[in-house]
Amino acid sequence: MSPSFLAILAQGQSSGTGGLSVLVLQMAAIGLVFYFLILRPSGQARKRHAELLTKLKKGDEVMTSGGIIGRVKDIKEVESDGNKEVRVTVESGTATVVVERSRIIRVGNSPPSGAPQA
Repeated sequence: MSPSFLAILAQGQSSGTGGLSVLVLQMAAIGLVFYFLILRPSGQARKRHAELLTKLKKGDEVMTSGGIIGRVKDIKEVESDGNKEVRVTVESGTATVVVERSRIIRVGNSPPSGAPQA
């Protein structure tokens, strides 16, 4: 190794603590931006959707994740494999479909969860 390289390396090590603190601050700023732009809004949307599903009642117009639009005919709690699930019977025209409550993405005229609101 050349002496000039060692001198540059020694200078880099002495000022490395300042560079490290700048890096830590930048990473913290990126983390905050990530939290406020991605994690927090998705958590709030998830809460609103869960609240919407708990208020589900007979006669509500719903849309399933498969795109079926219909009215709620029946809601019942079923236990399968030790897990309690809420099954919703949706009547669409002449067809009747039974889906899990978690598969309902829209109730009434509310926009689907995650969709931008006007």
